[in-house]
Amino acid sequence: MLRIDGLTYRIAGRTILDGASAQVPDGHRIGLIGHNGAGKSTLLRLILGQIHADDGDVALDKGARIGTVAQEAPGGTEIPVDVVLAGDKERARLMHAAETETDALKLADIHERLNAIGAHSGPARARRILAGLGFD
Repeated sequence: MLRIDGLTYRIAGRTILDGASAQVPDGHRIGLIGHNGAGKSTLLRLILGQIHADDGDVALDKGARIGTVAQEAPGGTEIPVDVVLAGDKERARLMHAAETETDALKLADIHERLNAIGAHSGPARARRILAGLGFD
């Protein structure tokens, strides 16, 4: 669970967030929408621990995962689906291990975990996420 309690953040004396509170239960997905300058990116940076609040707390349960897509497209030749898939670190690590592991028992464990996390449906899920964000 993600818990935000009384979060306040100021930049150069200007209040960006003032006593914001919210809870997001495990397994739920949310999107942040709002006008430019409303504080969406700032809130996400606070949740990720990239910046620190002036007041209040952000708490994530141990083992919680937050997936993000950069606001600006990264340079390079990667397609958006690959960028989204790379965000799932466990899937990426296991897919690489499945290609390089030579021990049959370890390989079986890897494939069992890949099946458990639905790794092979990852590209389809990534395309749905991107479509929901307006990518064609």
